[in-house]
Amino acid sequence: MSPPATEWLLVIDMQRAFADPPSAWAAADFYTILPRIERLIAAYEGRVVLTRYVPPAPLTGAWIGYYEAFPALLLPENHPAWDLKVGAGGMLTVETRATFSKWDARMAATVGPDSAIAVCGVATECCVLGTVLAAVDDGRSVRVISDACAGGTQAAHEQTIALLAGFAPLVTVVTTSEVL
Repeated sequence: MSPPATEWLLVIDMQRAFADPPSAWAAADFYTILPRIERLIAAYEGRVVLTRYVPPAPLTGAWIGYYEAFPALLLPENHPAWDLKVGAGGMLTVETRATFSKWDARMAATVGPDSAIAVCGVATECCVLGTVLAAVDDGRSVRVISDACAGGTQAAHEQTIALLAGFAPLVTVVTTSEVL
């Protein structure tokens, strides 16, 4: 089985900052989900968007206090911490955002007006959740590939997946094997 031809894969923030300790944002299961994401990228060939999070510049409003809590991650956009750890060697679309949600008018235009989306990546309780909810608000059908997502903690991941499952039929929670 393969993914539907009208569905795009959004791979959320598979970056060094979320992979490698001592980063305060490292997701413990990052390297567990990485091979699944690589298989998904291959299956969705030509319909993949990799996203990158970078800090907003300049910091305003609540972002000021947020980065007071995480000053070690207030790094310039070209810092290696923001490098992607997936999709090496491929001709893939990469979108950078200074927001938790990666869904916006530009992302909608990238995937096209009638495309459904599948979402995977990190962190389940933050950027994945924000992206899914924004896409649903935009009228998109969304599949969350639960075993290709990782949270800051396993508990946070599981709680967020349970929350997203409650949005059925707007959101469908699936596994990699169900997609592939």
